[in-house]
Amino acid sequence: MIDLSNYELVWPADLFIAEGNHIAASGRRDWMSRAQWLLTEAFQGSSACSDFDDLPTEAPKSDDPWGQPAPNAWGQARVLTQHAWFRELIDRATEIRQFTEPRPYWPQRKAVTSPAAPARPDSVRLGFARLITELEGKGYLVEHFGEECVDVDEVLPDPAEVLELRLGIGQLWPLKPQEWDEDTFFGLVEVFHDLVSRPRDRSYHNWNQCGWHHQEFHTGPARVLYRWRLNRLLAGAGLHYRLADEGEDQGRLVAVTDDARADLVHRVLAVADPDIQQRTAHAIALYRGRGAAIEEKRSAIIALAGILEERRDLIRAELGKPDDGALFMIANKFEIRHRDASQQEDYDPAFLDWIFWWYLATVELTTTLAGRQQANG
Repeated sequence: MIDLSNYELVWPADLFIAEGNHIAASGRRDWMSRAQWLLTEAFQGSSACSDFDDLPTEAPKSDDPWGQPAPNAWGQARVLTQHAWFRELIDRATEIRQFTEPRPYWPQRKAVTSPAAPARPDSVRLGFARLITELEGKGYLVEHFGEECVDVDEVLPDPAEVLELRLGIGQLWPLKPQEWDEDTFFGLVEVFHDLVSRPRDRSYHNWNQCGWHHQEFHTGPARVLYRWRLNRLLAGAGLHYRLADEGEDQGRLVAVTDDARADLVHRVLAVADPDIQQRTAHAIALYRGRGAAIEEKRSAIIALAGILEERRDLIRAELGKPDDGALFMIANKFEIRHRDASQQEDYDPAFLDWIFWWYLATVELTTTLAGRQQANG
């Protein structure tokens, strides 16, 4: 077995597994260069890539070229090949520890220096700029910004114009985080989510020290990595926003909720019915959008109440009449679905948060009940 103690992932394990499996399943003759690039990106330092390079390249004597090496005549396992090593690394990726910042050094542990202060807004923006610079150097912006080559005489796109076309703000490249206001910063956070794409392959151009050229771009893995890195940055700074991982507002900044509510959103969005999924995703996007006001939250509740109204017979069958009416009494009586003189309107806006999560959980409940009815015929 591989000794994993010297390896640290700087990617989420699920993303490394997905990209590793893509290489393993491709059957390409150049799989080794692709694996080397993945190991360079996904792991802290060069240990994993160096260990891979030191292994023999010949395939094991097995019908499955990605299988474990066959034992020799004495029952001893042969030396791992690159195939088998890479396959085992993918299969055991969840056992590999995540890279973290270094533990406190002697002066911090002995309180010789003052403890680290919470990240300031300007330091968060600097961290974001460093992230974008890192991704640019790894070819993640080549699809939109282009890539220079000494053998190709062409005018590359102006990154400032690319950003201005999307944000309507000029002179944003090169990045100058010290000049951004909050709206510009958050706008760039969302824009780069849509611009990044991961090159799954690269080649080195020796002529005149031209450097690495990247190819075969894919937005999916790049955006997963970008959201993961960016959300860790925002969380470390204590900012109460994160890039949504799923839903209609994927890649847009949304208000942070606790883990239980985040799990509820994930389960509700996994519904099989495309109509219910779309309507629920729209309601969630309305509710959790950055700066969502009372009207947006009220609209989100109305959308969920509409789904429950359609399932009223199901609710009545499970709860019995008149208990089903309790689900709709608040939406109908408290100036949410209908707005007239008979309704209560003097209540704390925090009430909308409670009713939204209650209704969202009820949508999930009714989906479960409907599935149970279908299963029982």
